[in-house]
Amino acid sequence: MAYPPGPPGGYPPAGGAPGAYPPNPGYPPAGGGMGFDMLGGPPGGAGYPPAAGGAGYPPPAAGGAGYPPQPGYGAPPAAGGYPPAVGSGSYPPPAAGAPGYPSQPGYGQPPPAQGGYPQQPPPAQGGYPQQPPPAQGGYPQQPPPAQGGYPQQPPPAQGGYAQTQPAAPGGYPQQPPPAQGGYPQQPPPAQGGYPQQPPPAQGGYPQQPPPAQGGYAQTQPAAPGGYPQQPPAAGVPPPAGYATTQPASQQSALPTQQMASMSIQAPASRPTIKPCAGFNAENEAQALRKAMKGFGTDEKAIISSLVKCSNAQRQEIIQRFKLMFGKDLIKELKGELSGDFEDAVLALMMRPAEYDAQSLHRAIAGAGTTDSVLIEIMCSRTNAQIQEIKDVYRKKYRDLEKDLIGDTSGHYKRLLISLCQGSRDENMAVDMAKANAEAQKLYQAGEKKWGTDESQFNQILAVRSSPQLKATFDEYAKIAQRDILNSIDREMSGNLKAGMIAIVKVMRNPPDYFAERIYTAMKGVGTDDSGLIRAIVSRSEIDLENIKEAFFHKYHKTIGKWLQSEVSGDYRRLLIDIVGTN
Repeated sequence: MAYPPGPPGGYPPAGGAPGAYPPNPGYPPAGGGMGFDMLGGPPGGAGYPPAAGGAGYPPPAAGGAGYPPQPGYGAPPAAGGYPPAVGSGSYPPPAAGAPGYPSQPGYGQPPPAQGGYPQQPPPAQGGYPQQPPPAQGGYPQQPPPAQGGYPQQPPPAQGGYAQTQPAAPGGYPQQPPPAQGGYPQQPPPAQGGYPQQPPPAQGGYPQQPPPAQGGYAQTQPAAPGGYPQQPPAAGVPPPAGYATTQPASQQSALPTQQMASMSIQAPASRPTIKPCAGFNAENEAQALRKAMKGFGTDEKAIISSLVKCSNAQRQEIIQRFKLMFGKDLIKELKGELSGDFEDAVLALMMRPAEYDAQSLHRAIAGAGTTDSVLIEIMCSRTNAQIQEIKDVYRKKYRDLEKDLIGDTSGHYKRLLISLCQGSRDENMAVDMAKANAEAQKLYQAGEKKWGTDESQFNQILAVRSSPQLKATFDEYAKIAQRDILNSIDREMSGNLKAGMIAIVKVMRNPPDYFAERIYTAMKGVGTDDSGLIRAIVSRSEIDLENIKEAFFHKYHKTIGKWLQSEVSGDYRRLLIDIVGTN
């Protein structure tokens, strides 16, 4: 496809020629030039831009044909180039009435600074005019920084980080000044210590109140490294860590390797029922007779008479009642009372060994065995109590050991038979060398062995005293890197595991164990009333106050509050009176 032929003579055609463009005033410029040729550059060899005064550019004189004058264009530029100098007459707008384009913004204004942009204020030399003058060599968009610093933060200390508070020279400014060589994110630690805990005594455990050097901080102040709750054996220097009745200045600080046996003492037990001051068995017998005489029973009077007396005083009331009225008080109470209230009252009236023997017989007799009762009684009673239980059991039923053999089996049976001997070591002395050696044996028999040597656990846990076992358990934790309870739970099962765990808990802390037993009796659907009565009555004259504190610490609710929601009537009133409200 071809373009249509152009006009004769080429572009642009002469004025008036056919096909020519309409004439444009002032173009081509005067002087024979016509501006740029379409392909060949300036015509006639004329230079571009034309020299001052030459034809073509700037616009022709007034009256001549040409472009209308622009604002700022008029007279030829001053000699020497562009832009014309201020006052040369080049920039002023054209005379009034002359044809031209309407004035544009920026034209016709005062001349700009040399080489600058006339629309902004004069900038600082070499700077960016849109910001305030910066400091020399700085960044103008921020406030003046300190020399060499980062201008976006407050002035830092020399060499520090400016984003935080002033730091010590060369330090980390984001934390408070640490002790020399310490970690700055914690409070200043003792030299070389761990700063996250309060300062411990040398070698101690820092997470408890400050212990004696190397001792256990959870109890009363101890000598370095030992068990703080017991006195020393006569004539034997105490090892580090065992509290004694001697002044601290007189206590020995022997290292563990040099420890000898020493006597220790368990914490004071606090009962809720104590012997009644001014007790009179005859008056109490009269009160009970009155409460049961006639139509109906005064349960409140019965509760009041029984709870304020110790068990030994109740035995006197039984004898006095028969002497005065010729009747058996126990039978009278059975005829007047019923249900759980009756069971709780009769538990108060029986001697402790008699009550335990009856509980064991009920757990063994009949189909099946209530192993939880066997474990609780056999694992928590003293040697003297077990011997008395066996005597009562033999008189009322048969031989306890034979009944245990007939109703249990395996290593669980062996554990109960060992406990039934009532020959546990009850010496308060602790031999640390033995504790370490037997901890090693337990570790080798359990965690270190494929399978478990239950007999090794039996001959240690069923024989050693409570203080000795506490020391052994502590040594075991160091060797096995786990608590003995955790190892028993991993290594054993069934009733044997339950029995071993009960021994560990009783040897460590009897109140804590019985607080758990009371909680277990009440939690869930229904209530184990026999377990609840046994735990509360049997410990009421031993350590029920301690148990109450342990219960609240473990379950954040008092035993009394639990009883309010779990039991009712006279039965609830009796148990709450035994436990006490304080």
